[in-house]
Amino acid sequence: MEPAVVALVVASALLHALWNAALKQQADPEGASIAILGVAVAMAWSAWALAGGEVPPGLAGAGWSLAAGLCEGGYFVTLALAMREAPLGIVYTISRGGALAMVWPASALWLGEPVSGRAVAGVTVLGLGLGLVGAGRRHGASVRGVLWAAACAGFIAGYHLLYKAALMAGAAPTAVFAIALAVALPINLARLGRGGAARARAALAARPVVVFVAGVLCAVSFLVFLSALARGGAGAAITLRNSSVVFALLLAWAMGERPGRRQVLGTVAVAMGAVLLGWPG
Repeated sequence: MEPAVVALVVASALLHALWNAALKQQADPEGASIAILGVAVAMAWSAWALAGGEVPPGLAGAGWSLAAGLCEGGYFVTLALAMREAPLGIVYTISRGGALAMVWPASALWLGEPVSGRAVAGVTVLGLGLGLVGAGRRHGASVRGVLWAAACAGFIAGYHLLYKAALMAGAAPTAVFAIALAVALPINLARLGRGGAARARAALAARPVVVFVAGVLCAVSFLVFLSALARGGAGAAITLRNSSVVFALLLAWAMGERPGRRQVLGTVAVAMGAVLLGWPG
């Protein structure tokens, strides 16, 4: 991966961890996730308009973008449910690590992404680190929380691969993201039924600055990542983006969660794996 792409992915990882931490602090994560998604939708469409309002070329780009939106919708639903049932560090580890396990082989087989020896070493070390983090103590995590986080991993893997397919079809990152979020928002509203909009408004009214900033961070993190994804392989990009686990654990510590020794060692391994994977040359 080029150094500029590495920088974009790591920046996206930090922003992503920040808005997830903000979601975890909300009294009603499901309602807050809709409010955050609403802000992100507005940001995405504004970015698309500022970029000239490019339309994805042909049915392929539009189709992959719409399919990515279905996965985005599932991602926001399962993320909010997992955050309600488990600590930030556990949710992040399971969802990002599970997505990594699914995306890397799929990107090599389906998208034809080359696999180098250094990349394999990076994935191996990073995967070991994620395993160590997941093997640490799980105080505060229910079985349902773990299962929702695992489901979240599947949706993360899905939208990464579908975003890459849309970009390979020639679609602009801003257009892909705007279309996908336009699909994701009504899915989340429908999931909560008639009270969904009211819960979103209540979450926004309770902590307007935090929710608004989280929505902005959400949109920017995805747009930055899509820009990087357009220039690099899907497997390498999502693997390096798992450096967000490091940021998430640090934020979880600041929020009062206390990781065990295995989680600390795993965090170091995650960082080492990200360096191996993203090292230029």
